[in-house]
Amino acid sequence: MFNLSGGNAGWQILMLLVVLCGLILLNEFARRTKFGGVTMFLVIPAILTIYFIVIAIAAGQGAEWALNNQTYKYMNGWFHYAKLYAATIGCIGFMMIKYKWSIGKTQWFRAYPFVIVAINILIAVCSDFESAIKGWYTWWESSEHVMLIGGWHNIFNGVAGLINIFCMTAWWKVYSSKDKKDMIWADMTWVYILAYDVWNFAYTYNCLPTHAWYCGIALLLAPTIAALLWNRGGWIQNRANTLAIWCMFAQVWPLFQEVFTDGSSVTKWATYSSQYANWDLIKAGSTQGANVVPMTIWSAAALIINLVSIIAIIVISKKRHINPYKENVFVNQKYFKDAIARAEVDD
Repeated sequence: MFNLSGGNAGWQILMLLVVLCGLILLNEFARRTKFGGVTMFLVIPAILTIYFIVIAIAAGQGAEWALNNQTYKYMNGWFHYAKLYAATIGCIGFMMIKYKWSIGKTQWFRAYPFVIVAINILIAVCSDFESAIKGWYTWWESSEHVMLIGGWHNIFNGVAGLINIFCMTAWWKVYSSKDKKDMIWADMTWVYILAYDVWNFAYTYNCLPTHAWYCGIALLLAPTIAALLWNRGGWIQNRANTLAIWCMFAQVWPLFQEVFTDGSSVTKWATYSSQYANWDLIKAGSTQGANVVPMTIWSAAALIINLVSIIAIIVISKKRHINPYKENVFVNQKYFKDAIARAEVDD
């Protein structure tokens, strides 16, 4: 599924583990104290915003250093900025609920996690559909200068993403943990985590094929490992934290993982997916240089898993005579019981 052959394979695997461990550790730093959270999601984003504005202004004035800046050249598209700030805003809102800051104390604001996650999913869904429209089984160059090929895989996964939004249940059953380290969404159990992870991996594989090794594997494993092993109920907080942290890093140093349209890269850690079957044919514009089979398989799997998940939610809800978006659905799962035991339930 990835180009792990050759002399760089060991470096690529090693760096995947480094990124995974780094994300887990930084998430722990951000979640355990107010200082950590404020530093990661208020102070650093503020500094980076000034940095981005300076680059944009300088580039607009024709400054050579800005025009050649990594962020400006490779991460200047709408998607990357939208994802960075949507994830960061999500982290701030989650801290407001966790620490009961201002409107974070209110009942209505507990639906905020659903809203912000849905927005993040819709951003990715739009990107999938964009690829299908602009490159239906033909190569097209994205605004970040990445060669993509669209097709049914984008449609399958775009629909899976839309379904995934409605696989989020118990929108208002979100709490602070008793130890104030986490925002707990107990009904977001392994059922949703699995449906989301498969969908999101398929999305990165479809639309971020030169980044999917890191943001499709390490970035999804980091919050999932934490949620399954020591932070049950805190998966969505883990996901938002690690996503925002990764987006900040990738926005500043994209060449860490960037693969150019000729198949070359700056670092030995850069890894691309197997949809790039033959770079010579790709540069010539031939679709024979593409391998769409893995994309189609993963996207179809995402669609099937999300369909099964939403059907299970409907069946359980009807059996229990509940509204799945107002009440907890998976109350009989051990994961749910472990998570809700950590929560400071006040309703």
